[in-house]
Amino acid sequence: MPKPKKRGSNHQRGAGGQPRNVQPFSDEDASIETMSHCSGFSDPASFTEDGPEVDEEATQEDLEYKLKGFIDLTLDKSAKTRQAALESLKSAFSSKILYEFIMERRMTLTDSIERCIKKGKSDEQCAAAGLACLLCVQMGSGIESEEIFKILGPLLKKIVCDGTASIQARQACATCLGICCFIVTDDITELYSTMECLENIFTKAYQRDRDTNGVSSTHNTVLHISALLAWTLLLTICPMNEVKKKIEMHLHKLPSLLSCDDLNMRIAAGETLALLFELARETDADFFYEDMELLTEKLRALATDGNKHRAKVDKRKQRSVFRDVLRAVEERDFPTEMVKFGPERMYIDCWVKKQTYDTFKEILGSGMQYHLQSNDFLRNVFELGPPVMLDAATLKTMKISRFERLLTTETSTTSKAEGRWVVLLPYRDVMGLQTF
Repeated sequence: MPKPKKRGSNHQRGAGGQPRNVQPFSDEDASIETMSHCSGFSDPASFTEDGPEVDEEATQEDLEYKLKGFIDLTLDKSAKTRQAALESLKSAFSSKILYEFIMERRMTLTDSIERCIKKGKSDEQCAAAGLACLLCVQMGSGIESEEIFKILGPLLKKIVCDGTASIQARQACATCLGICCFIVTDDITELYSTMECLENIFTKAYQRDRDTNGVSSTHNTVLHISALLAWTLLLTICPMNEVKKKIEMHLHKLPSLLSCDDLNMRIAAGETLALLFELARETDADFFYEDMELLTEKLRALATDGNKHRAKVDKRKQRSVFRDVLRAVEERDFPTEMVKFGPERMYIDCWVKKQTYDTFKEILGSGMQYHLQSNDFLRNVFELGPPVMLDAATLKTMKISRFERLLTTETSTTSKAEGRWVVLLPYRDVMGLQTF
């Protein structure tokens, strides 16, 4: 591959040595087909009809040059510049598969992340922790990822347990700790150690419940939520004998968190309960929970909550989640969801798969579909098999023409308008309307 043309050497600093503005990774950059271990794949949505041919080698070199610049800027003296570079790398890593590029620079990236977490302020630490998650997602499970986790793991645990660190940084590090451990850890001792670290955080919510009547949210609640969700993710890969121990330890305590006045804590506790019941019944078909009646009453109250002091959006979200949780606890049922990505479909048919999907969707955002199509690690987690390889001719047949899209939109709009008019017809006299 020819080297990119040499450019100006003062790309990191502006005039007078002041930190320069970092040009963020844009949607246009994300649309470029970058190098990948499955580079034969193309997203149907990105296939342009009758468009000009693109010099893939040139655009790939241009993207590599930008990413190298962002990596260099993570060592800049300006905190604002470092944070912008981290955010740009996060955007690139979430939107494209960059396996080979990252493998060549994994230790440089790891050193930059470690430095930003150690010496940065809250926002920079959050961005660095998010980049660490995406770095592991890109590399998948393997020796190289284990090396990175050996470096970052102790630091992440230290930040999570540090009461003097900002809550946002501790929250981001808790999430990062859970995800990275889920991806790379084959050592059962390290898995248990990480879970214990997270347990020490979210179980403090239980202690507040013993001291007061009910659980009130505090500035630490967001940290407890992240620790609980990360712990739940790791529980899904534990051996069954350890799962049984954790169920016995937490199943009778978790319902207390359903009384928390923070919506996200109630939802996290409810979904964790549903997952624990699912795992308990997998290990023991005759599993019996002593306080089932009390628990179902509490879940039913949340599923039909009509308190006026809560926002309508919050009530709607809570009722939707706890209807599913109640069905899982009472009827052992799960509402199957279908996720479409390109020509493929994936069915989420259990709480374990839902928890895993939601976790990675949170860190990948809009790039989740692309990674499901082409990321070997995620496809292995969700048992999707090897990536589907599509050539340009197949993609073109799948592409809907602009005229067809426009026609579909116009038809849909006309049908909706006619439907609304039919509904209004019985009231036209009352409303003083006339038909023409």
